[in-house]
Amino acid sequence: MPEDLFVESAAAIAASLATEDPDYPLFHLAPPVGRLNDPNGLVVHRGAYHAFYQFSPFHPRRKLVFWGHASSTDLTHWHDHGPAIAPDTWFDRDGVYSGNAVIAEDRVLLHYTGNVRHPDGGRDTYQCVASSTDLVHFTKDPGNPVIPAPPPGYTAHVRDPQVWRDDDGGYRMCLGAQRADETGCALLYRSDDLHEWLFEGELTFPDAGGRYDKFGYMWECPSLIRVPDEATGAPHDVLLFCPQGIEPLGEGFENVFPCGYVIGRLVGTQLRATGDFVELDRGFEFYAPQTLARAADDPGPTVLMAWLGNAGEDEQPSMEHGWVHAMSLPRELLVRDGRLVQRPQLEGGSRSRLAVQGQRVVDGGVRLGEADGVRSFVLHLDLDLSAAQGWSLRLGSADCYVDLTAVGRRLVVDRSTTRYPHGGSRVVTLPETVSLEIELVHDRSVTEVFFDRGALSFSLRSYLTGPDFGVRLGAQGAVTVLDADLTRFD
Repeated sequence: MPEDLFVESAAAIAASLATEDPDYPLFHLAPPVGRLNDPNGLVVHRGAYHAFYQFSPFHPRRKLVFWGHASSTDLTHWHDHGPAIAPDTWFDRDGVYSGNAVIAEDRVLLHYTGNVRHPDGGRDTYQCVASSTDLVHFTKDPGNPVIPAPPPGYTAHVRDPQVWRDDDGGYRMCLGAQRADETGCALLYRSDDLHEWLFEGELTFPDAGGRYDKFGYMWECPSLIRVPDEATGAPHDVLLFCPQGIEPLGEGFENVFPCGYVIGRLVGTQLRATGDFVELDRGFEFYAPQTLARAADDPGPTVLMAWLGNAGEDEQPSMEHGWVHAMSLPRELLVRDGRLVQRPQLEGGSRSRLAVQGQRVVDGGVRLGEADGVRSFVLHLDLDLSAAQGWSLRLGSADCYVDLTAVGRRLVVDRSTTRYPHGGSRVVTLPETVSLEIELVHDRSVTEVFFDRGALSFSLRSYLTGPDFGVRLGAQGAVTVLDADLTRFD
């Protein structure tokens, strides 16, 4: 009798101890059991937000990848629905890999890559689709795979479809790919009916001087999206992608694989007027970002989520309770002065002004007593640094903490005393300003920091504990707290 993967995964979820873990986040999406990685099929449907994701419910005993599914009405409180798509057919038997969602009339189509491995180490990849009218029941298309093989000149490393409706009413698909010479690229397909797909060619960059011709050995999770300008509202075409194997490009790009974007203007298969490849988040963990798909008549904001993890870094304290990894906060994207800015989207909580508002801190420090013992919160600070040589924030306890220490524009983020076993410290250059806005989001074992109204973001897993848990603001010279508030989540 063939195994029923849905029944087995339901049993694993029912037996899970994940939510009993004091490190399990309150408002970051995390798996009900096992392993979570890339966000998939993010979509707004009938007033609710749906997040699908790479889900391995039997991890680490068995590395079999499903699509997990959770929904929310406010992007803060997530309800788990169990797996939506299982690796139970010949074209996806070794994993239902990443993809996205597109709304087509009364249906939501979930495009994904089916993975099939061979005993000799080789693989086949198939581009597939499942559909749903209610996001409760999911049916794999009888015509799968809709793209049965990579085009000539490319290896089997073709995956992670992103499908969107074009301005002409047709549909386009962007795929991450590897050429036969083992260099990375993105491929474009076109369809009028979401069944027959015509290969258009590679995405090219005619104004980039060849900088993306041999840019790493594989591009994962590419997305071509439109992002409005913060000042004018005019749309910009943005390519998000994760080029594996590139050399460091100055400061940053220190994670296992980088994740970034280029801004340009999409014309056919060309992304014109492109600038530099910019790292999307400067933190220790951030990968495979994707934006929420919306219906054609939905003018809502462009909202992004990403995996707060890295390949090969599954050994974490949370595995004692049988789960690992989490998703980033949803973030609204805008373009400001030719760069992406990211603004966290988080509703609810109990907000209060802090006693330090209006205080001038001189060559010393002050503990934010309102944050003592609170392990899920958003701290907002607006600092006047015009008379400061430096400033610092310490999040945590005396023996287990994350330090953010800035001298001038040089910021050092140090988590070497935390219970997280991967990575110690990192240097970041802050925006050039004398009034710095900081939004510090902490959720038990997850920390995200946003500077200068989202111009810079820094994400990390932190695993902080201690009886004297809190936040301390320090100053070298004089720092004036122009504004300060704390939003608690209990």
